Amino acid sequence: MKLKKIHQFLVFSVNSVSQHVISAYLDVVDFTEIARMYKRKKELFQKLLEDSRFEILPSEGTYFQTVNYSVISDKNDQEFAKELITKHGVAAIPISVFYKDRTDRQMLRFCFAKTDETLVAAAQKLVMI
Repeated sequence: MKLKKIHQFLVFSVNSVSQHVISAYLDVVDFTEIARMYKRKKELFQKLLEDSRFEILPSEGTYFQTVNYSVISDKNDQEFAKELITKHGVAAIPISVFYKDRTDRQMLRFCFAKTDETLVAAAQKLVMI
């Protein structure tokens, strides 16, 4: 179990040497089309969630949409994320895992770097909660 936790944080972290290389790469590559694609996916996912009870929070510079679910459940974010997976087949990342003291603000983040079909299927399930 500890190895899985380490792996989870390693895949979302980049060592400093790689950060410098990526920074230099970003200066020479045009990411306009990729930026448009992610903006479209974000807007699609947000629109699909408009009729849900999730509060959609601002999302910029990322391919994650953060939501607040406090009107849906009193469960802590880790328990609620597990419930979403087991009962609804939708994965989310509880925000508390990013806090040293595991601060729980009843927020989750969903990755919208998925196919449109996956986003639609997930949103259809989330709207029903």
